[in-house]
Amino acid sequence: MSGILAATAIFAVLSPTQAIVDQQTQSSELDAAYNELASDNVAAAIDQLEARVATTNDPAQMINLGTAYARAGRTADAASMYRAAIASDTRYTLELADGSWVDSRRAARLALSTLDQPQAIALR
Repeated sequence: MSGILAATAIFAVLSPTQAIVDQQTQSSELDAAYNELASDNVAAAIDQLEARVATTNDPAQMINLGTAYARAGRTADAASMYRAAIASDTRYTLELADGSWVDSRRAARLALSTLDQPQAIALR
């Protein structure tokens, strides 16, 4: 399945493993736990997304579940979700926070590639 979907993916500057997708369509909003991730409520995001990912093949939800897992320190689970998004039969275009558009598989690959990178820390 291919198409274009208006969405936002935030790749945080200080933590490159944190990709958040806010998935919306013109006719309805599909909740991908964006609010929970944006407010750093990781446990709630995991609870919501695990149930959804078990019944859907939606890459945005897989990417966000991977992000939640990464934030919870579950790196192997995060990598598994990013790989599932890459392998998903469903694919569409996501708008990144910088305004660029990218295929959902590419967004998942970007998140996966940054998973093992050390996080930048600002020191005084």
